[in-house]
Amino acid sequence: MSKQVADIIVETLQSAGVRHCYGVVGDTLNLIARSLERSTIEWVSVRHEEAGAFAAQAEAQVTGHLTAVAGSCGPGSLHFINGIFEANRNRAPVVLIASQIIRDELGFDFIQEVDFKQVYQSCSVFCDMIYTAEQARRKTVIACQTALAKRGVAVLIVPADVSASTVHNDVPYAVHVSDPVVQPSKGDLAEIAEILNKGENIAVYGGSGCHGAHTEILAVAEKLKAPIAHTSRAKDFLEHDNPYNIGMTGMLGNEAGYHALLNCDTLLMLGADFAWRQFYPDKAKIVQVDIDPTHLGRRHPVTKGVVGGVKETLEALLPNLNERSDSSFRDAYLRRYAKYKEANEVKIAAGRDGSIPGSYLTKVISQHAAKDALFTADDGTPAAWAYRHIETNGQRRIFASLLHGTMANGMPSSIGLQKSQPDRQVICLAGDGGISMLFGDLMTIVQQALPIKIAVFDNGKLGFVEIEQKAEGMLDTFTKLKNPNFAEVARALGLWGQTVSKAEQLEDAVKVWLAEPGPALLHVHVNPMQLVMPPFTAVEPAIGMALYTTRAVLHGRGGDVWEMVKENFL
Repeated sequence: MSKQVADIIVETLQSAGVRHCYGVVGDTLNLIARSLERSTIEWVSVRHEEAGAFAAQAEAQVTGHLTAVAGSCGPGSLHFINGIFEANRNRAPVVLIASQIIRDELGFDFIQEVDFKQVYQSCSVFCDMIYTAEQARRKTVIACQTALAKRGVAVLIVPADVSASTVHNDVPYAVHVSDPVVQPSKGDLAEIAEILNKGENIAVYGGSGCHGAHTEILAVAEKLKAPIAHTSRAKDFLEHDNPYNIGMTGMLGNEAGYHALLNCDTLLMLGADFAWRQFYPDKAKIVQVDIDPTHLGRRHPVTKGVVGGVKETLEALLPNLNERSDSSFRDAYLRRYAKYKEANEVKIAAGRDGSIPGSYLTKVISQHAAKDALFTADDGTPAAWAYRHIETNGQRRIFASLLHGTMANGMPSSIGLQKSQPDRQVICLAGDGGISMLFGDLMTIVQQALPIKIAVFDNGKLGFVEIEQKAEGMLDTFTKLKNPNFAEVARALGLWGQTVSKAEQLEDAVKVWLAEPGPALLHVHVNPMQLVMPPFTAVEPAIGMALYTTRAVLHGRGGDVWEMVKENFL
């Protein structure tokens, strides 16, 4: 029986587990759109393709399933690019159906002609075009299978005339996905055990690859009497129910995690590919376990690097480890972490003048959010406050742009989370700069009737950028934002909206906001002077901050300096 290529593509996506396809319809995509309408795949119309890509990658991350986006030729499919970079860096299995002009016009600078292979090759694990109708199923299968196997983005370019073509002898290629157990050899395990058994001050450092290995990591830490530090992306998996937890390291981390890693003599890195070299120990022996062989030793030299799943590797390693009795190193950093938490808890409060620090807003939201809530956070201060102050419990998840570092990811990512998890509470912590970039997709939330809860952290500026400028000794430059009343705009678009400016109003407002049955936006004026403080004081930023202070005073802005000092240091 003959089949149209558009139908073959959609049929293959459906068999590969795609449940939602995000995008904007257009001429060269019309036949595929018609096929999608006849399938079990739900089409989700967005107002901007970039928002669709953010939504798709968030859905793929939380479910592990393949998710799709599709666009028209030229600008339509080009608009996905920033979200596609985000997806690929997050190892989210997403397939982009990039429809194209007809083949006869390719290479002649035709209207809306874009070389998608050249554009998308650097941010995908597969990128190719269907050249003939007979290739349709085979190419679509390869695209889906590669996205799932390599955990990344597959880009399938489909000329409009190919979509309309008919296949008379359709060969039944199919997507095959397995979940193999990957474990180091016995020799490698013995070598790892020898290194760890000789260590005196041992620390464990976990990354996002620790998902699903909570029990095994705690068992290894108990045998080695090692504290467990983790990256921001591993917070969801390692913070909860963990008596050996000493929190995050890195710029968002704390002094206990930071110093434990620098002062250990042996470090066990598990599923971590943390990029910043200054947070690794210089003299320790480092064992690295990662499922991706390209990650081994690429951030810092390691003593022994092995390929393996964290859970499977630790299960095999445990019998080879000696039970240590001396827990003094671990205990010292557990005490240091407890002291940090106690001091930090006191600081996270309403401002002296009744203002609302962003950290305090995040703490109040965390206290009243559902136990299994899903959080998204815009890059910048909302993400910093989320990872520091959202309490995880093994059920909650936090999604932010930690690897790509893009603005505007928060709100559209919440769309993908809510579409795929309709029975869970989804909360977006949005920056005033971030949400403004893709503001139109608030209408997608209304059109889709998604009960997403959005908190806008309005400090009237690009806050994290301003902190970076101050650390370089600059006065704030081009960071100021003239914002609307976001609550009024939200109400005009069909959401519930309310503005809060005083700390005394905050808790009641958060309760009402979270209890709203439909989409709701809480516009909060947060203290613009609050800084995101790192776990250590480096010389260059300290000098930079001193230079900023001097320049601000000389420019008649001593009041700003005093407000910053009051908010962060007194």
